[in-house]
Amino acid sequence: MGERVDLEREKRFLAAHTGAHDRIYRYFRRRTDGPATAEDLCAEVFRIAWEKSRQDAELPVLVIFGIAKNVLRNHDRSLSRSAGLIGALLSERIPGTPTEESAVRDAIDNLGPKEREVLLLTYWDGLTAVEVSHLLNTTATAVRMRLHRARKELGRILQEQTVSEGTPE
Repeated sequence: MGERVDLEREKRFLAAHTGAHDRIYRYFRRRTDGPATAEDLCAEVFRIAWEKSRQDAELPVLVIFGIAKNVLRNHDRSLSRSAGLIGALLSERIPGTPTEESAVRDAIDNLGPKEREVLLLTYWDGLTAVEVSHLLNTTATAVRMRLHRARKELGRILQEQTVSEGTPE
């Protein structure tokens, strides 16, 4: 009986892992400084998911994204506690040439935190407004409104960047 329960648990976990790993990895990859960090955080998410799989419930993608969000918060808190070291390391970096991708990233970084999160979860993580609303503990209407504001603000920021780059100094 115990082996059967473990086999069912393993099947549930493997199904959740197969269905969510790539999405969770991309979620971290866009929010962290490198692939190694993203993979470490992803492994932590699935370690926690394995522990949660002891219950007889499935592991839907939204539950795994919720775990990922918490793991990312813990990671960010850890980074902020060592801000002095990170600042010293960042000052040693050689700045690269700006690209169109970096302009979009800069524009996204200039959005408010709520709008940025909704934009990233919707377009880069492929979640629906309802899924985002469950993940952020708000209504789907609020998510759609934040998304509308984010797109509008992103367009304005990119337009300003385009105009300022075209202006002779």
